[in-house]
Amino acid sequence: MASRETQELNDKVRSKYEKIDKIGEGTFASVFLARDAETGAKVAIKKLKVAAAGTRDGIDITAMREFKFLKELQHPNIVALLDVFSSGASTQSINLVLEYLNTDLEAIIKDRSLLFRESDIKSWMNMLCRGIEYCHRNWCLHRDLKPGNLLVSPSGELKIADFGLARECGDPGARMTSQVVTRWYRAPELLLGSRAYSAAVDMWAVGCIFAELMLRTPYLPGESDAAQLTTIFRALGTPTSADWPQHQSLPLYRPFEQFPKQNLSLLFTAASPESLDFLSQCLRYDPLRRLRSSEALQHDYFRTGVLPTSPANLPRPASSIPTATEAKEETLPVPQDAPTTGTTAGQKRTLTEEEIAKRRRLAHLVAFS
Repeated sequence: MASRETQELNDKVRSKYEKIDKIGEGTFASVFLARDAETGAKVAIKKLKVAAAGTRDGIDITAMREFKFLKELQHPNIVALLDVFSSGASTQSINLVLEYLNTDLEAIIKDRSLLFRESDIKSWMNMLCRGIEYCHRNWCLHRDLKPGNLLVSPSGELKIADFGLARECGDPGARMTSQVVTRWYRAPELLLGSRAYSAAVDMWAVGCIFAELMLRTPYLPGESDAAQLTTIFRALGTPTSADWPQHQSLPLYRPFEQFPKQNLSLLFTAASPESLDFLSQCLRYDPLRRLRSSEALQHDYFRTGVLPTSPANLPRPASSIPTATEAKEETLPVPQDAPTTGTTAGQKRTLTEEEIAKRRRLAHLVAFS
């Protein structure tokens, strides 16, 4: 009886969404653009594949981690998991229904037609710090913060996404892999092979993202894993025992070329003293001395100077700003008998170049591979 009720509930959820188009496929998932038949709102459906290598109960472990954390973490600055349903003959395929987000911070940074004000950068950083503080407060290490994983909604809200590498934290004896975080945002303790690390690895990435927003280019772009530490040392100076007492005991430590400490103000010439202090505290070598997410929003950077820009007024690519028609479609329900293509039944509408580009961007944003 319970099994039949569960199946009926699952079928009800599944029938709620009308697939518009398949927009991408990766190793462990396929992604569809869809519409909520009840509200007319666009959503992204991420269908997790089964029976792939490196799986648990037939489903990729990174996909299971993403499902677990998105289900548990509910915050305005974390991408929302709207629904979950199973599909397929054996009902083993899991489908994650995610809110529709049509651009990311990486695309915004790269768009040279956009000008950033100090208040804009402060707004993005405020939303990022709020989201990651919530993660850490709920014992979640993200372990892959980077501009491409910070999605931006049509209303300008920044949301942390892609929890495939996330891990529970809090156990001081836990041993974790050091092969996490995209190289340019990877903390030095990870590069030196530490397996007993903390939420400080996320805060190093926060500092790298802050620097990238100010520079409009990646701050520490190492050409390889081996070269990444040298890139960091050139930018910040080679750490001493006073800077980081434990670094010489890490597994991959070796004597490094000595580089002098650099004055951040020489590169970040337009940054305020509070901005430079915030950046330097995020990029401290010693994880124990690095700024904590619980401290970040209390820093003078957020408490003094210009106020953050309202999310709705933040710069973003023109192609990501919904037109009046699109905005109306997002808020008005679609009749149950209306064809999902917007044409008469049986007709196939040709997509415009702009629509194709939007769907390709969405496929990237939900990180289906």
